Amino acid sequence: MGSAEEANKPTSPYDSSSPSQPLLFKPPSTEEPNQPESDPTQYLQISYNYGPRPFKDLPFLILFVLFVLCTFGFGIFCVFHKNPNYSNLSSYKYDLNSTSCVKGSNFNGFYESRYDFYVLSSSGSGFLKSLIWTLVVTLILSVPICFLLLLLLKHYTKQIVYVSLPFFIVIPIFFNVYWFVACTVSSSCTDAFPLVYRILVFVFVFLIIGIIVWIFVANWHRIELTVKIIGVASDALSKNLGLFVVIPLLTLGLVAYYVPIVVFLVFVRLNGKIVPKESNGEYRCAWKQDSWVPAYYTLAILTMLWSLTVMVEAQVYVIGGTIAQWYFTGVDTKPRRSIRSSLRTTQGHAYRNAFGPSSGTVCLSGLLIGVVRFVRAVVDSARQEDIPGMVNFVLRCCVKALLSAVDFLNKFTINFAAITGEAYCTSARMTYELLKRNLLSAVFVETVSTRLLAGIAFILSSIYAIVVCAILKGASNIGFYSYVVAVLAWALLIIVLGSFVHVLDNVIETVYICYAIDRDRGEVYKPEVHEVYALLPSSRNHRAPMAPTASLV
Repeated sequence: MGSAEEANKPTSPYDSSSPSQPLLFKPPSTEEPNQPESDPTQYLQISYNYGPRPFKDLPFLILFVLFVLCTFGFGIFCVFHKNPNYSNLSSYKYDLNSTSCVKGSNFNGFYESRYDFYVLSSSGSGFLKSLIWTLVVTLILSVPICFLLLLLLKHYTKQIVYVSLPFFIVIPIFFNVYWFVACTVSSSCTDAFPLVYRILVFVFVFLIIGIIVWIFVANWHRIELTVKIIGVASDALSKNLGLFVVIPLLTLGLVAYYVPIVVFLVFVRLNGKIVPKESNGEYRCAWKQDSWVPAYYTLAILTMLWSLTVMVEAQVYVIGGTIAQWYFTGVDTKPRRSIRSSLRTTQGHAYRNAFGPSSGTVCLSGLLIGVVRFVRAVVDSARQEDIPGMVNFVLRCCVKALLSAVDFLNKFTINFAAITGEAYCTSARMTYELLKRNLLSAVFVETVSTRLLAGIAFILSSIYAIVVCAILKGASNIGFYSYVVAVLAWALLIIVLGSFVHVLDNVIETVYICYAIDRDRGEVYKPEVHEVYALLPSSRNHRAPMAPTASLV
C-alpha cells in the first residue's frame, strides 16, 4: 500500500522516509556526524509501522506460556488423578478394628439431592422464565442501542451530552425518593428498617448528589472541549465498525479459554483421600486434600488474572493499531484490512502483531496492570484496617504515588507500541519524550470524557431498567422479583455499554497519540482532529519543543 500512501501523504518539511525504511530512520547529516542519541530530532520519523515487525519482550511471552502450560498440564493431571470416593464421603464410617474409614451403603443422599433439585427447579419457575427472557432480549437489544448511541454521539454530540447532564441528577433523585416512599408504605420494610435509619440513608444519598453537582460546576469550562473530543472519537470509531466484531470475539475467546481452567478447578478438589479425624475423643471420616492442591489453586487463579489483563491489553492494542491506520491514511483513502493488520502482518508467512511480534509486549503490559491492581487492593485493604503509625502512612503514600506513576506510564504505552511495534520500555520512553517535546499532557484526555461517557451509559441503563420493571409489573405476576429482574437487566446493559465506553476511551487515547506524532512531525493528516486537539491545555512542566511544527489549524 506504499503508492496509495505516497499519493495521500501530507506535505512535511521532514518527509524523508517511506514505509519500507526503518521506523526511526533519520536522514544522514554531514554537519553533525556525531550527533548524540538523545537528540530529540531522532524521533521526527515516528509513524505507523506497516512493515514486518520483530518480536519484542520475548521473556515475558515465554513466562506467560509457561504459566498457561503448567495450568493446563497439571489440570489434565487433576482430572485423571481424581479420587472417585469424594462424592461418597457420607457413606464412609470409622472402623475401630481397622482404625480406618470403611465404605458402607448409603443411597439416601442421591435421592435427597434429586428431590431438592426438583423442588428448587419447580419453585420460582415464573421468575426464572422472566429472568431468562429479559436477559436474552436485553442482550439482543444492546447491539442496536450501542450503534444508535455511536450514531448520535457522532452527529449530535453536543445535544446528547447537554440533554444527559440533567439526568445525572434527576435519576438518582428519582431512585432515592422512590425507595424512601416505597419503604415507608410497606409495613414489612418499615418494621425491618426504622425511620431514623431511612432518613440517614435518604440524606446521605442527597449529599452524594450534591457532590455530583459540584463536580459538574467545577468542570463546566471543560465540557465544551470534551464534547468535541467525543465527537472526533465517535467519528473515528464509526469508520472502523469492524472493531465491534473483533472485540466481542476476543472476549468470547477469553471465555472459551476460561472454561477448561474452571473445569480443572472443580476437579482439583477431588484429589485427595478419606482419612479418620479425631475430634473431642470421637473419630469421624473427613476429606483430606493432597498437599499440592492449594498450590494449583494459586497457579490457576494467577493464570486467569494474568490472562484477563493480557486480553484487555490485547484489545487496546488492536483498537490502537486500527485507529492509527485510519488516522495515518489519506483523507480520500480508506484503510484496507486495518483491523486484520492489527492482528497480523505478512512476511513470507502470517505473523500476528497483537498475538505474534508484540505478544511479549502485551504480556508485559498485562502483568504490570495485574500487579498494580493487586498492590492497590492490598493498600486499600490496609487502609480499611486503619493501622496506626507514621511509617505505615508514609509507606501507603509512597506506594500510591508509585502506582499512579505506573498507571500514567502504561496509559499510552500500549497504544504507541501498536503504532510503532517497539518494545514496552522503549514505547514508554518514546511516549513520554513525544508528549514532553510537544508540551502535551496525558492527564486531561481521560478525566472528563470518561466520566461523561460513563454517566451516559448509566442513564441509558437506568431508563431501560425502569421500562423493564414497568413491563414486568404489568405483564407478569412475579411481584417483588420484578425489581430483581430489572436490576439484573440494568447490570447486563451497563456492562455492554461499559465495554462500548471502554472502546471509545481507547479511541480517544489513540487519536491523541496520533495527533502528538503529527504535531511532532509538523504534519496534518486529519485537520478535523487538529482543530479539536489543538485546544487541549499544554503541560507547563515540560520544556518547549525543539523541532519546528507546521500550523495546526
